[in-house]
Amino acid sequence: MRDSVIRQSMRDYLKILEEKKQLMICEKEVDPKFELGAVIKKLNGIKPILFKKIKGCDITAVAGICGERSRYAELLNTSDEGIVFSLMEAVANPMPYEVVSSGPVKENIIRRNIDIKKLFPIPTFHEKDSNPFITAGIVVVKDRKTGKSHTSVRRLQVLGGNRLSVLIESPMLLDQYFDMEKEGEPMEIAVILGYDPIFMVSSQVNSQIYGLDKYEVDSALRGEPLKLIKCETVDLLVPAYAEIVIEGFMPPKIREKEGPFGEMAGYYGGGTLQPVMEITAVCHRSNPIFQINFPSSSEHVLPNGLMREMHLYQQIKNIIPTVKAVYLPTIGGCRFHAIVSIRKTSEGDGKSAIIAALASNKDVKHVVVVDEDVDIFNAADVEWAIATRVQADKDVIIIPGARGSGLEPTHELRGVTAKMGIDATAPLGGLEGKFERTSIPGWERINISDYFR
Repeated sequence: MRDSVIRQSMRDYLKILEEKKQLMICEKEVDPKFELGAVIKKLNGIKPILFKKIKGCDITAVAGICGERSRYAELLNTSDEGIVFSLMEAVANPMPYEVVSSGPVKENIIRRNIDIKKLFPIPTFHEKDSNPFITAGIVVVKDRKTGKSHTSVRRLQVLGGNRLSVLIESPMLLDQYFDMEKEGEPMEIAVILGYDPIFMVSSQVNSQIYGLDKYEVDSALRGEPLKLIKCETVDLLVPAYAEIVIEGFMPPKIREKEGPFGEMAGYYGGGTLQPVMEITAVCHRSNPIFQINFPSSSEHVLPNGLMREMHLYQQIKNIIPTVKAVYLPTIGGCRFHAIVSIRKTSEGDGKSAIIAALASNKDVKHVVVVDEDVDIFNAADVEWAIATRVQADKDVIIIPGARGSGLEPTHELRGVTAKMGIDATAPLGGLEGKFERTSIPGWERINISDYFR
């Protein structure tokens, strides 16, 4: 039972990180307006940070626990390359969750006089952000056609009191909200904060493609049923070991301006009219830990990028069965740049992999295809392959006037985007000839610290 709690409680996960000396603890008081976000950005959302003292609030906050690939690999008991296969297995074989009667998230229940800004240290990140924003909130709604739970990370702008605006750009959320709005019905919603990396990555499964209950994907990934508890004021299930749950509903035909806001690509997004959430209850653990996700950081883009890698791998494998691994680097928002490793069996495999990658998602803008001897997670190794195995007139493909990402500013400016593929594979058979890499026997056993004092 204890192992189960550790695997589902963020605070116990933080204890493990602290024991491994992987948790940075900030004892200095930080201001939630600008300063807190600036500290997170200095570490790019990769290093877990626990903020002990936040100006104007007695609650601690955490950031960065979902921003490093190796952390997912460790939790899933696999390698960096193996994460994709673990995700594929969970999507193919979801596991039932478990509904429990009680849980730590219900240690404190607030139903009256709710002022969300006074309860939690909600940050303002950038100079021109319109308001403080909750950015790590995982929103859950129930699909009224199937009864399945749909979770997704949504940003929520604090409007004051018990009101938030919700950026509902997820197709499933949009469709259901608009359908209920036409009928004059409010949509029940809950916001979950204080979870582990497995819960985060499970929320990124594409509902349109796979049609799954994301709680069942979570259960499959962690190898045990996710423990869920019923909300107090809405008909939804939430994790029993979450730190915070905000309950409420989105009434029809009410909009508030949301934004501007510093978004994923490092630019400001303009203000738009978005639905409003009216909060009916807040549940939280005693001494709750507020969770923060800095926009444009590794933590912001990586979880979604891992699920995108799964889809990218599947799409390429349909064309190139010998694809070995795929990688969407965080520097490209885990969506604009793709690196693909293949075992080449025919001339033209590199070009075919490029076509498959660019066709897999409108967001993919640049693709580099390399041989299996190249470490796709090592930028220097990929650049070496480009430098030594590419002739631009033969190996670079440019496609003008393609559909692109709404988050990429040059596409927004022009309405279309150019896409590029680089075939950085050696000629067929070249890895055993002219393009064979030099090697040193015993290299992998050398520990450089053994040789110096």
